[in-house]
Amino acid sequence: MPRPTRSHFIDLRPLTQSPPFARLWIGTLLGGLGAQLTITAVMLHMFALTHDTFAVSMIAVAGLLPMIVAGLYGGMLADHFDRRAVALIAASIGWGATVLLAVLAWTGNVNEWWLYGLSVVNSSASTVASATKAAMTPKLVGRELIPAAAALTGITTGVMVMAGPALGGVLVAAFSYPITYTIDAVLTLSLFLGLATLPRLAPEGQTDRPGLKSIVDGLAFLKVAPNIRMQFILDIIAMTFGQPIALFPALGVLLLGGGEVTSGILMAAIAVGVLVSSLFSGRVGAVRRQGVGIARAIQAFGLATGLFGLVLLAAALGWTPAERVDAAHPDILLIVLACVCLALTGAADNISAIFRQTMLQAAVPDAVRGRLQGIFMVVVAGGPRIGAFFTGTLSAVALWFPPLAGGVAIIVIVGVILRFATRFRAYDAENPAP
Repeated sequence: MPRPTRSHFIDLRPLTQSPPFARLWIGTLLGGLGAQLTITAVMLHMFALTHDTFAVSMIAVAGLLPMIVAGLYGGMLADHFDRRAVALIAASIGWGATVLLAVLAWTGNVNEWWLYGLSVVNSSASTVASATKAAMTPKLVGRELIPAAAALTGITTGVMVMAGPALGGVLVAAFSYPITYTIDAVLTLSLFLGLATLPRLAPEGQTDRPGLKSIVDGLAFLKVAPNIRMQFILDIIAMTFGQPIALFPALGVLLLGGGEVTSGILMAAIAVGVLVSSLFSGRVGAVRRQGVGIARAIQAFGLATGLFGLVLLAAALGWTPAERVDAAHPDILLIVLACVCLALTGAADNISAIFRQTMLQAAVPDAVRGRLQGIFMVVVAGGPRIGAFFTGTLSAVALWFPPLAGGVAIIVIVGVILRFATRFRAYDAENPAP
């Protein structure tokens, strides 16, 4: 049950009261930081090989179907086996893909297909590990601290996404792709320490045997869980129309200038918003109308995305005092404005994520929580891949067009849905119902 807090600052009790959660949190932070280095490096590597924004966007699209399968199958495993063991195996597979990518880069054998293939393996393994770790959280911290744990996850995301892309861009520009991939492989080892020191975490209640029926039963749960179903729908809308990340490599070369460093800075700006909103999330856990909170946060996300599109439009029209803009000459003013808009998108998305994760973990029974977390990860990771396709396709019109059109679409669609979703509007966190 949410409990009001006097402070606006983040609630640190999950770290102080649950040492296993604290160790897992630290391992996830360091491992995620390394993963962001590789994600940024792979995007830059693909653009360097192809000089094609659509090819960059297809990195995300190529992993969509495997990631969906991994989320559903991994969630099913997490509802039957020891969740600690499932997360360890998934993390090991992802780490192996990163090591192979580093070896290929050091030997000069990386091409577009290796980048696509290993990115698919890595994202699929990450989906299973993330879903399983999320299913562990209520047991590790207790129901009262679920919102605080979700906010701490936002801190993790903010730090790793803020530092990772910026550092990834600098490492690639100053050193090389092999070094960047190798650093990820080393940092990911910390995740194993966090997982290995957890207690055994078997699911509670009666669970189905692993197989297709178990997956189908997990999906069928959504039929009797309108609130969970609605939050998934709203998140898909946000991620489909509000994901301009595939534009970043091109923006650093063609529109805002600054090359790889600008690309990393733009990515980091999103994480700054995530980090700041998490730091001041102390009272978020006291909000009872979490359905309305999700919708309003997503609309704020759409507004900030549209403003980012307007900044890019200004750059395209030459509304800037900069005399020259290219990879070696950044447009500082417009980069700053773009970063402000992206930071606002990160803050809004993080507040939505805190509400969504709290609703999911508090309202869903433990016996089916792994499968629902798997579906959640499919939505969270799959939505941006659909969004990458939307962005990559519409970027043929102009680089500013996808975020501007997408931001408007998010505001309008979410507003219409919320008007008619009466049960979602009435969701009460003190009496959670799926």
